[in-house]
Amino acid sequence: MNIRSFIGGAFAAIAIATAMPAAAHEPAETVTPSFEQAIPNIPGKSVRALVVDYPPAGASLPHEHAKSAFIFAYVLSGEIESQVNDEPKRVYRAGESFYETPGSTHPVSRNASKTEPAKLLAVFIADTDDKELTTTIGTKE
Repeated sequence: MNIRSFIGGAFAAIAIATAMPAAAHEPAETVTPSFEQAIPNIPGKSVRALVVDYPPAGASLPHEHAKSAFIFAYVLSGEIESQVNDEPKRVYRAGESFYETPGSTHPVSRNASKTEPAKLLAVFIADTDDKELTTTIGTKE
C-alpha cells in the first residue's frame, strides 16, 4: 500500500465519520417487558410494565404512546432527562416519578449521565387491544 492510498483512505474515513449525524452515535435504550395483566374489573384494559435500561449517554428516539395509554414512570437508578409534550425538560433521579396522560408525546427521554447507566420502570394502563404502546415520531427542529 502506498502512502497516497493510506492518506486518501484516512481522509475518506474521517469525512464519513463527521458526516454522520450525532444521534447515530448515541447508544439506544433496552426495553424489557416485565409484567402484563388484564384488569378484571375494567373490561378491555390491561396493565403492562416495562423496564427501560439506558447505557451512559443512552437515549430513546422521540416517540408517542398509544392514545389509550396512561403511563406512570419511576426511576429505579441513575438520572433520566425527560420531556413530555411541550413541558420543560426535567431530570428525574432514582426514587422520583412522573406520569404521561393518554396521547402524550415524548420528545426527550435519555440518560442524563454520560458515564453511569440509568434504569426506568414504565407502567402502562392501556386498551388490551393496543399492541404498539410506543411509536417513533420525527424530531422537532
